[in-house]
Amino acid sequence: MIIAFLIIYNLSFNINNCKSQWVQCNGIGTNQFVYSFTLLGNNIFAGTSQYGVYVSTDNGANWSQTSLNNKFIYSLTIAGNNIIAGSQYATYRSTNNGTSWIQTNLGNYYSVVSLATYGNNVFAGTNGDGIYISTNFGASWNITTISNQYVYSFATLGNYIFAGIGESGVFYSTNNGSNWIQTSLNNHTAQALTTIGNNIFAGTIGYGVYLSTNYGANWTQTTLNDKTVYSLAASENNIFAGIYYISTGSGGVFLSTNNGANWINKNQGFTVIPSVVALLTANNYIFAGTYEHSAWRRTYSEILVINKISKIVPVKCSLKQNYPNPFNPTTTIRYEIPKNSSVKLVIFDVLGREVETLVDEKQTAGTYEATFNASQYSSGVYFYKLTTDNFSETKKMLLIK
Repeated sequence: MIIAFLIIYNLSFNINNCKSQWVQCNGIGTNQFVYSFTLLGNNIFAGTSQYGVYVSTDNGANWSQTSLNNKFIYSLTIAGNNIIAGSQYATYRSTNNGTSWIQTNLGNYYSVVSLATYGNNVFAGTNGDGIYISTNFGASWNITTISNQYVYSFATLGNYIFAGIGESGVFYSTNNGSNWIQTSLNNHTAQALTTIGNNIFAGTIGYGVYLSTNYGANWTQTTLNDKTVYSLAASENNIFAGIYYISTGSGGVFLSTNNGANWINKNQGFTVIPSVVALLTANNYIFAGTYEHSAWRRTYSEILVINKISKIVPVKCSLKQNYPNPFNPTTTIRYEIPKNSSVKLVIFDVLGREVETLVDEKQTAGTYEATFNASQYSSGVYFYKLTTDNFSETKKMLLIK
């Protein structure tokens, strides 16, 4: 009877917590290359290698091929009700949610590796022929003043459109691409770009993520400073970075909740830590497109880990016992801080080795909860340590699988 109870308990606990990590999506294929995502209404589209564009109507749980099913799709964007897909030597447009596609006049000898919609205009970056613009939702295209360049990425901020161009860094235009100006980030390849508020972030090859708070006039390197960043995504005040691995296991997804001041590894659930080349936040999920390992999703609220559950100012700092304890595979850690402080919450194994950082940022006074997902770790004793500006405490917990 006891054995049966434990089996049922463990099964139900694991089922309830299966969303507390990355889960591979169904329908695209487990070994597929997924290079791009975009969102139109409640439909999510994914661009793949060899097999074209897939669509999901249930928040990424299941995917099916569209009629554009035998092309290599590098990039996707939405312009009005049009889906635009950048491919090898061609660009395609759908006006009916991917049911049918029409080839446009952009492509020829170059692939369209980046796309962005800016007002009523669409910009396309090619792998050697510069930047093109469409003023009719992708029906036709014209070259801008940037030509003969490899254009990896785009982002928009106010009346600025930014472009990541080869090893020349980041350029911007304030007149719809009639003129482009090089920013001070001029010696790194900006593989990815995104914005939060008035901040713009650039993901580079080999030098991590850079931040500009003044429209590209100046840039500072964030603490994620030694990675090759192929993708960036922003939602609310959170920024996600998709890492291309140089050595096996060094890729995956990193999260910053404080404009790049600190980054936390968010790779729980990946069977193999993949190169993440596309990211999308949509409908309370975050999606990761990878080299050779298809598409994955994770609930947005869970990946943030930290939840401020009370704004009431505590009397003193305290670290509570995790619950449940013992646990399998997730547990919650609650702590209180009486004033604004730098906060770090770290997990250690029984040998004192750091296995995961849950929190590493400045926080305001209040009560917080953080979730630890130990699905990738073995059973045993672990320790968690809370450190603030003037407080430190360590407690023990037990993982039983």
